[in-house]
Amino acid sequence: MQINMNKLSYKHYIITTMKIEQIYTGCIAHAAYYLESNGQAAIFDPLREVQPYIDRAEKDNAQIKYVFETHFHADFVSGHLDLAQKTGAKIVYGPTAKPAFEAITAEDNQIFEVGNCKVKAIHTPGHTMESTTYLLIDENGREHGLITGDTLFIGDVGRPDLAQHVIADLTEEKLAGHLYDSLRNKIMPLSDDLIVYPNHGAGSACGKKMSKETTDTLGNQKKFNYALRADMTKEEFIESVLSGLTSPPGYFPKNVIMNITGYDSLDTVMERGKRALSVVEFEVVANETNALILDSRKASEFAKGFIPNSINIGLDSNFAMWVGELIPDIKQEILLVADTGKEEETITRLARVGYDFTIGFLDGGFEKWKSAQKDIETVDRISAEEFAVRFKTENPFVIDVRKKSEFDSEHIEGAINVPLNVINNHLSEIPKDKPFILHCAGGYRSMIAASILKQRGWENFVDVEGGFAAISKTEVPRTEYVCPTTLL
Repeated sequence: MQINMNKLSYKHYIITTMKIEQIYTGCIAHAAYYLESNGQAAIFDPLREVQPYIDRAEKDNAQIKYVFETHFHADFVSGHLDLAQKTGAKIVYGPTAKPAFEAITAEDNQIFEVGNCKVKAIHTPGHTMESTTYLLIDENGREHGLITGDTLFIGDVGRPDLAQHVIADLTEEKLAGHLYDSLRNKIMPLSDDLIVYPNHGAGSACGKKMSKETTDTLGNQKKFNYALRADMTKEEFIESVLSGLTSPPGYFPKNVIMNITGYDSLDTVMERGKRALSVVEFEVVANETNALILDSRKASEFAKGFIPNSINIGLDSNFAMWVGELIPDIKQEILLVADTGKEEETITRLARVGYDFTIGFLDGGFEKWKSAQKDIETVDRISAEEFAVRFKTENPFVIDVRKKSEFDSEHIEGAINVPLNVINNHLSEIPKDKPFILHCAGGYRSMIAASILKQRGWENFVDVEGGFAAISKTEVPRTEYVCPTTLL
């Protein structure tokens, strides 16, 4: 089976006979790692679709010996089980981990051999209690790099508030204290020339200040990472890492449970989802089940026409994150409307975050529905220039669905902020008895909001094409955040 590992980038590092490769998936800001030495390989923090890792090892004529997990992930479902089943590799977690399947629970400082190199497990609790970093040592005994998971990012550290959503008595303050100790006692004493290999980059919800860079030296991080400041007290650290955290996406705890207890093979998920349905079959299944109709086309295409009651979350942006934010039931049955040829990729990206119950897709996509002369709906859109005219002449009610931080930075005068991730909890604030104008930063999120509102019965609104980025080029009055000053 060919799996589309979309938006991948690779970084290669060859150190004598040890090869380390970062496999980066941009849509969820995730980095997995491939390690190979003398015909043996290891995979660190794999994604759900494992065939690319198997193919990579076969290219080197290598046998995958271990699947190392830095922790029980919250933002994606790992591929450890499928990878172990398909290759015979042993799954490795750090101390205190209690998976519901066969795995090695490493001791602190335990050494694992991969070909001629060694991998040293270093227990670094804080992001989660089982969090473990892996020190890579070449055949000459030289320490080369540190796979840090969510313990240390480039420019940031892992947020310590996630595990409390799974284990009640683990407060974020306790976890932050553990993280401080792990960084000071286990990581910062290591050599400055070690390369840091984190699990995520900018865009991930697992941190708040992550750099766009996806590797760096530990010495550089000691200089520039706010959380590694040498003279920082534990109290300062706890306050710093806990300030400014937003609520984690609702699917995070559910992904953790799946990673601990197990899940269906991706092969099973794909077989269930890759069921091509004719227009008649699609309509029958939609009427006979409680399936959600998810349309993954671009916002501009969705606006021109869509199946009534469908929700638009475009595949061309942070698809998996918004699915996790807005579909509360991870076991929700899903009927898919996708661009032709994108069905398999969409089902895969749903499964990455645990949405395993796609039960079919519309064969031929929306055009087949339209040509069958079935009912359709549309979303009215206006340009930023037309918005500017309306703003001057009509004083319209404006709803901004960007994040609060974006809204606070700058917004249209008189607009109200209903962030997309909480829109379902604030529907009472959105009028049905008068027209309004909807916008986000560029049009992606506002179309998601428009589809939700259409599904719930709202009709009297328009969406701004191009969003705030386009509006800001007009002369519409805006309110900017002014940083308070101190008079001396």
